[in-house]
Amino acid sequence: MATDESSSNGKERAVRGKERPPRRTRRRMTGTERREQLLDIGRTLFAERGFEGTSVEEIAAKAGVSKPVVYEHFGGKEGLYAVVVDREMTRLLDMVQSALTAGHPRELCEQAAFALLDYIEKYTDGFHILVRDSPVAQSTGTFASLIGDIATQVEDILGLEFKARGFDAKLAPMYAQALVGMVALTGQWWLNVRRPRKSEVAAHLVNLAWNGLQGLEHHPRLVGHRRV
Repeated sequence: MATDESSSNGKERAVRGKERPPRRTRRRMTGTERREQLLDIGRTLFAERGFEGTSVEEIAAKAGVSKPVVYEHFGGKEGLYAVVVDREMTRLLDMVQSALTAGHPRELCEQAAFALLDYIEKYTDGFHILVRDSPVAQSTGTFASLIGDIATQVEDILGLEFKARGFDAKLAPMYAQALVGMVALTGQWWLNVRRPRKSEVAAHLVNLAWNGLQGLEHHPRLVGHRRV
């Protein structure tokens, strides 16, 4: 009887052993995958807390790695931040450049406004990072220089319109900066209030820009007491 019980217990253990799922070995990330993971984590934290409020320790902890891994890939927090900012600037510029496809100047203004608002809506974290001041110098510059890069895309459009209407085409760069800056700052406000709808915001921005350009004085003058 004891032999039968022992045999039975052995069979039960064997069955239970077979029912256990095999242990899965965790796949190790490649260097490229780890780098992308750290960039995603850093992007989220920088957007939430800014550069100063984010630490290498927290980035490493969220990635499940040690601090030296972050230093190995980016040389530190500054290097990681620089790559994040550079990527966001490139993404925004690409969106603006690819949006400018129409032939009519007013529609081009609409497309430029939509491109900025689309970026703000879709890549909110990236926009928060770009508009924050940071002590880290970037190879591509600051948000102000990014606005300048986008304005360059609009500058040619305004230059042609200025020539056609008898205005000084040399002033087109200044007007381009003003128009793009207006959209960017309005977009920052709209990101917080989320109304009216994006299409309405774009329509009102272009209304102000286009009809303002239509009514430009050839030689604007100051009406107040200050002249210099």
